[in-house]
Amino acid sequence: MSKSEWKNRSKHTVPLQLPITYLKPVKRNTITHEFDSGSQAEIIPPQESDDRLLEASKLLGQGIQQQQSGEIIAAMKSLQQSLVLFQAVGDLEKQAQVFSFLGLLTYSAGDYKGAICYSQHCLSLLNNTSDLALQMQALSHLGNAYRHLNDHKKAIKYLEKCLKITQQLQDKRSQVAALNNLGLVYKALGNFTQAIEYQQQSLEIVQELKDNWGEEQVLKNLGNAWYALNNYPKAIAYYEQCVVLSRSLKNVRSASQVLKNLGNACYALGDYTKAIKYYEDRLQLAKEIQDKRSEEQSLSSLGVACEALGDYNKAISYYEERLLLARNIKDRRSEEQALASLKVACYALGDYAKAMQYQQGTSSNS
Repeated sequence: MSKSEWKNRSKHTVPLQLPITYLKPVKRNTITHEFDSGSQAEIIPPQESDDRLLEASKLLGQGIQQQQSGEIIAAMKSLQQSLVLFQAVGDLEKQAQVFSFLGLLTYSAGDYKGAICYSQHCLSLLNNTSDLALQMQALSHLGNAYRHLNDHKKAIKYLEKCLKITQQLQDKRSQVAALNNLGLVYKALGNFTQAIEYQQQSLEIVQELKDNWGEEQVLKNLGNAWYALNNYPKAIAYYEQCVVLSRSLKNVRSASQVLKNLGNACYALGDYTKAIKYYEDRLQLAKEIQDKRSEEQSLSSLGVACEALGDYNKAISYYEERLLLARNIKDRRSEEQALASLKVACYALGDYAKAMQYQQGTSSNS
């Protein structure tokens, strides 16, 4: 198939002409099946002298390196060019490999329909092959993408197939991902018991592998599942393990999110002193990485927790700081919320004059 013929056909099948200038990585709780040096999908330099085949393989390797470096737009261009060349020489196995990787790339960028389209094309080319590793990857991308599109039935179908292949290949790293991701689907369905069962299995394997990055993600997901069940002590136990790993891995943004969850869980238990400790830890991290949104949220949470302890003066101090920050980042909604919180706290202290100032949208620091 010529390059022009492929472009015309792709308009109705595979979204090759994506607005790639807008592609960027999206953070989520999924563990994805990546290409790595141990995968059967590893690039093997062709023995043939066909220049197009050599160039296609070079572009594929380049695209994979670019994705791993976070260069999403460049990776998409390299892989699209690679696909056209592999189609020109009729190499179906390499086409399937590119389609699978495009599925991962578009999934990582939040284009779930694109991920489904690419992954289905990958599987259609693998019907007569025995490349189980590629099938596993494509099934994983399909299951994860359908979860985000809230088609949980299809998500479970594909992820269960994926899990069976991981077990057949005795690929423990991929089992961790499949079990974790099945847990996420069941959590989305509200079946938290089943979610925890899958993720607990995932945790046992990832700890056996001593994969700290994978363990951190699974611990967070287990904490979230127990939190959803209102079992705050168990949620706290998993979150506390998770935040230790996050800090050791210098994964500051993850640590910030888990500290927020820890504070909320402690607050739900009525342990306001401990909640304040975690919120203060999060505030410090937010300032270190200059994350104004997390800083604003932490100040709000700290004010609420101090009010719960009856320490209205401290609460007012945090709310004042939140008010200044909200005005600095021109967040009108947060500014109004901070003023409302300040008014309530001042009323609780009997400082009605100051409460009136906040009601009018002014303060001594404005």
